[in-house]
Amino acid sequence: MGKLTVRALRAVLAVVLTGTALVQVFMLWTLITGRDPEDGSLPLAAFRVVTVLGMAAAQVALVCVWRLVAMVRRGTVFSDAAFRYVDGIAGAITAIALLWFTVTAINAPGQRDDPGVTVIMAGIGVAVLGVALIVLVLRMLLAQAVARDGEATRMQAELDEVI
Repeated sequence: MGKLTVRALRAVLAVVLTGTALVQVFMLWTLITGRDPEDGSLPLAAFRVVTVLGMAAAQVALVCVWRLVAMVRRGTVFSDAAFRYVDGIAGAITAIALLWFTVTAINAPGQRDDPGVTVIMAGIGVAVLGVALIVLVLRMLLAQAVARDGEATRMQAELDEVI
């Protein structure tokens, strides 16, 4: 990864992390103070709580990506330490999918006249779970790469002894 690519990615991650933190602060402020510009109904408050939790899950994923980029830059991504960050990303995406299913369930009673909206929202949740599964497949590829890297290091050490 080039320096420009890493800097650009980090800039994007920083902007998104800052934006999600601001949204969380404003949502929590609205919930705590009770100064709701809307009607203050229970579904609206529940949507705000789910939004705050969803932003937290997204922030976990962003921090994990940041750490993985740092590992790529240092050339240490093919190590056991990378697994915790990949697992963090997969867990965050799974949490986001579960929160989306929560939003779908909260929204469903209001969609009795048009249940297709609920079906589409559920389909989006399934798609997000699919992304988590893709991350787990990529984790398996990383595990194979780490194993091959370790094997290559051992073989190089043996060859160095022979020479």
